Amino acid sequence: MSTANVRTRFAPSPTGFLHVGGARTALFNWLYARHYGGIFVLRIEDTDLERSTEESVTAILEGLEWLGLTWDEGPGCGGDYGPYFQSERLDIYKYYVQRLLDEDKAYLCYCTPEELKARREEALAQGRDPKYDRRCAQLTDAERKALEAEGRQPVVRFRSNDVGTTEVNDLIRGQIIFENGMLDDFVIQKSDGMPTYNFAVVIDDHLMKITHVIRGDDHISNTPRQIQVYQALDFPVPEFAHLPMILGNDKTRLSKRHGATSVTEYRDQGFLPKAMVNYLALLGWSYSATDTLFTPEELIEKFSLDRVSRNPAVFDMKKLEWMNGVYLRELDPEELTGLVIPRLQKEGLLPESIDAAARERVKKIAVSLQSRIRTLAEFVPSSRYFFEDDIEYDPAAVDKILARDYVPDMFAMLLDKLMQVEPFTEDNIEQVFLEVQEEVGRKLGDVIQPVRVAVTGTRVSPGMYEVLAALGRPRTLQRLKAAAEMAKAKLAGKD
Repeated sequence: MSTANVRTRFAPSPTGFLHVGGARTALFNWLYARHYGGIFVLRIEDTDLERSTEESVTAILEGLEWLGLTWDEGPGCGGDYGPYFQSERLDIYKYYVQRLLDEDKAYLCYCTPEELKARREEALAQGRDPKYDRRCAQLTDAERKALEAEGRQPVVRFRSNDVGTTEVNDLIRGQIIFENGMLDDFVIQKSDGMPTYNFAVVIDDHLMKITHVIRGDDHISNTPRQIQVYQALDFPVPEFAHLPMILGNDKTRLSKRHGATSVTEYRDQGFLPKAMVNYLALLGWSYSATDTLFTPEELIEKFSLDRVSRNPAVFDMKKLEWMNGVYLRELDPEELTGLVIPRLQKEGLLPESIDAAARERVKKIAVSLQSRIRTLAEFVPSSRYFFEDDIEYDPAAVDKILARDYVPDMFAMLLDKLMQVEPFTEDNIEQVFLEVQEEVGRKLGDVIQPVRVAVTGTRVSPGMYEVLAALGRPRTLQRLKAAAEMAKAKLAGKD
């Protein structure tokens, strides 16, 4: 099939959040459509009335919007081939069900679930294929009326072709051949009148003029059934491409036990959408052995299905965190500041409304930590000591570094000089440290390390001069005084 007028679709069921596998499927459909200048359709498959929820629809739309996967047709923007919710298309499905019934390509089946279960168990016990035995395929009108008189509500079964083969020329996996004898007469309409997946998806994809069905490889077994429905209705068959499954590090299918699987969870954990899109694109697709960082525009330009692997992809959280760290380091300071302020406010470290001076202070802190964090979520714990009066000290750092015999006198010198320095800037603070270093006759690191523990509580922080300038004079002096007393107490305890 030609790639002219490409139309792809993402068709989630709103029974939960947008998970990693679904997001990857949506991304590949979006990239393929964008690469060829085609149309990306979003369709909500909500015929499972018991499990589908409005909350799930909202979560899916939010996840796609956060990733930047805008759709050309679908909820919120309409299109020429709607409605785009399956629950609003029931009359369409009933029309095609009736057409298949009228053409004797489908039939009513009155078998109860209990009867079907008993026959399956009997077939398995006898070593036979447990597929449906077609006993309702040739019922007379009188037999149907008798069954309906018992109160039985029929389903509609598709009359499958059980001779020969059904072939799929998969754009990723190549030719796949299915023996038709292995297929049974599957249900296309349930007893409550709702269509089943394998039927509704064919009707929708045809009427929405979908040219390429790109989806997870868990749908491979559905494909011959769907192709037979296409053929029975004289619909052209679209191209199929089945994406490799996503595994966790233990090589089992990715699930909640491997960590977050919802896209919005990654958003809340502080991952950037560009990093997430970049990483999702590499789950089963690659451009070269060395290139891993791509903008969305570069992905659109380079994406093709012939570079999608047949092998399962492994979701590596450490690689995602590394990639997110790269994107964080490239953020403009203003953008980074805008992203961290709501997190600080949520933790109560900033008021709901801040002035320009407070925002500028946050920007300095954000920039000082920018190269040290991998996610936005790491910013709050890494920066807490900038915003709280009381800090938590690492006991090991206190014992090893503050309990040095020169520390109390050195802190006294620093307090005296920092109290007088004006303005309280990085350059002036650095000059104070150099003067104190010379006076105590020690390496600069021997001056900086005790101060770092004193003002941050830890042995790791951004540059000391940056930290003190961002802390401001009052907090710096307060913490140095408290640490000096702590150091004296430690030394007194050694005597």
